[in-house]
Amino acid sequence: MPSTASIPGYTYGNAEVAESPFRLDDLAILKQTLLFTEADVQYLRMAGTVLEPQVEAILDVWYGFVAAHPHLVAYFSTTQGAVLPDYLARVRARFAQWIRDTTQREYDQTWLNYQMEIGLRHHTEKKNHTDAAAGAPTIIPLRYMVGFIVPITLTIKEFLKAGGHSSAEVEQMYAAWFKAVVLHVTLWLQPYAQPGEF
Repeated sequence: MPSTASIPGYTYGNAEVAESPFRLDDLAILKQTLLFTEADVQYLRMAGTVLEPQVEAILDVWYGFVAAHPHLVAYFSTTQGAVLPDYLARVRARFAQWIRDTTQREYDQTWLNYQMEIGLRHHTEKKNHTDAAAGAPTIIPLRYMVGFIVPITLTIKEFLKAGGHSSAEVEQMYAAWFKAVVLHVTLWLQPYAQPGEF
């Protein structure tokens, strides 16, 4: 995995990262609910080798999707409508690393803690703090957190096909990616729930 030291605001494993109340036993049960198995982990590893050389192209697609929808790009803009290019660039660098983390990291307590941190950064508790994005909206609404699962999933299949794997392997990588995205987003929603609701 490339060095992450130069990624703005990327604090994976750092002491300042929020601690998730979700524990490994909880994660194991959630994985069962998502039909997420060790085979999926292996297919994610395979997907990582395919996606790594295409990360910037993937981000071009995702950022193009956001840019094409004013209601989404608004969350990277001031409330007066001025896009914040530094904010977009900093988030893009972390988004690139998220692709790598999704396919290569161990899903352990350190990873769980960072999912909590990501969730807080989309919620009013920490939105805009990491990137000093003064003037941007202070929350990503829950509906868009869930809704973004679709473009982040559907757009990845063409990239997975570029690795020269069999159709069956592409489908397995695609299924593993879908499960992983749902797993991540589910964990990111912890700050949106009232105590006892998550």
